Amino acid sequence: MRFLLKDGRLTFQKSFSKDSQRISEIPDIPQPPLNPNFPFDPKLQLFLTGKQLLLDDLPFSLAEIQAHYDNGYITCRKGIEYDGKKLLCARCGNQEPHWFATFPCARCGETCRYCRHCLMMGRISECTPLIGWNGPVPDTGSPQNILDWQGALSEGQLEASNRVTEAILQEKEWLIWAVCGAGKTEVLFAGIEAGIAAGKRICIATPRTDVVLELTPRIRAAFPKIEVASLYGGSQDRHTYAPLTIATTHQLLRFYHAFDALILDEVDAFPYTVEESLQYAAVQARKPESAIVYLTATPNVKWQKECLSGKRAFTVIPARFHRHPLPVPEFVWCGNWQKQLQQNKLPTNLLKWIQKRLEVGKQALVFFPHIPLMEKALHILRKFVPNIEAVHAEDPERKEKVLRMRSKEIALLLTTTILERGVTFPNIDVAVVGAEDDIFSESALVQIAGRAGRSKDFPDGVVTFFHYGKTEAMVSAQRQIVSMNKEGVKRKLIDL
Repeated sequence: MRFLLKDGRLTFQKSFSKDSQRISEIPDIPQPPLNPNFPFDPKLQLFLTGKQLLLDDLPFSLAEIQAHYDNGYITCRKGIEYDGKKLLCARCGNQEPHWFATFPCARCGETCRYCRHCLMMGRISECTPLIGWNGPVPDTGSPQNILDWQGALSEGQLEASNRVTEAILQEKEWLIWAVCGAGKTEVLFAGIEAGIAAGKRICIATPRTDVVLELTPRIRAAFPKIEVASLYGGSQDRHTYAPLTIATTHQLLRFYHAFDALILDEVDAFPYTVEESLQYAAVQARKPESAIVYLTATPNVKWQKECLSGKRAFTVIPARFHRHPLPVPEFVWCGNWQKQLQQNKLPTNLLKWIQKRLEVGKQALVFFPHIPLMEKALHILRKFVPNIEAVHAEDPERKEKVLRMRSKEIALLLTTTILERGVTFPNIDVAVVGAEDDIFSESALVQIAGRAGRSKDFPDGVVTFFHYGKTEAMVSAQRQIVSMNKEGVKRKLIDL
């Protein structure tokens, strides 16, 4: 795409003309004043509000886009910006040279640089504008009764709920540090209700698709009269404008100054913690004046220190809503289990652990650090357990297997860390095989232990870490769980 700059306006050029330029070559992008008498297209308004999209994403004619720009209703930003000779992708924030490449561009007639880092969202290059909306926002209104939830909050949940509401209404930053199974989702309800009643647009973002799929029906059930957009790869709601959005953090790359309140769930989870582009996207998706609420059971060491030193505003929920203590992991040495696997064997104490669950009809999750090791164990265990399955991130039947586990068709489910969070089974025990592996960080082990004992009907669960040598992560995870139980007792949130 090329542009002609004339009389303080850009003209989108279908063909190349002598004075036309790529958008990256124009020093300052002009923004025409808003013409209140212009009959803007409501469909385009719904499509673009709070977004940053490519022209290829827009099912509208170039003439219509030009008319809306000329009348101040559409904004154009550079897709690729320069800081001296350094490149910056305005969509994902990438500045690493190795993530940029060149190609002969038919649209601008030049060799064009583009960002490979966010290529899955459509190619953004030196001649690509990011299109946004500058007119009035859609009026979605709100029903008289926004929240339809008959449950009750525990004392710990209620304190956190009040803080969330305060943060959303007063545009603050707040951390909710809540143990696994504390009922974080329910803690959000009052704040979401107050925000929507005040005309705010709210987003709940989480790193994993599984969590979006788990949250969506619960949020829709609590807010039945509010439109809720659920965004993940392949979602049908991709272009839905809604006062309440649930999205993976990857989907935030499409948003720009969209939300009055951003709730980041599982903020410690992969890939959010390691991909700077997702953290950049979270910042861009918020309005300049907005609230941000972080939810996690396992804040990193830096955040824990900031909380304890008073540098970060936070609320702790140290106990589950059912007032029972968290299951404390037991450490069990199992020898060189990988060597045994190579000999088509499993540690005897692990087999006894599994057999004990099968005898009493108790379902179990067994975590492995790597897929090949898990699949080898699956082959061995299938000789003893017919209704057993294994699941991992690339498994095309992942969702189906989780559903079968919930319906108790599967007695034993082997898994990688993909199920360390975001899924709930009412009555299970949990084992980790090879807990000494580097993949099992303190955060991962706390989350894994948090799969057990979540239901009020089955609040007790056994968590066993089978290992070939204790690690600091194992000890720290156990210490954190014990510490939370003590705090829960001290605050009278746990019944002894």
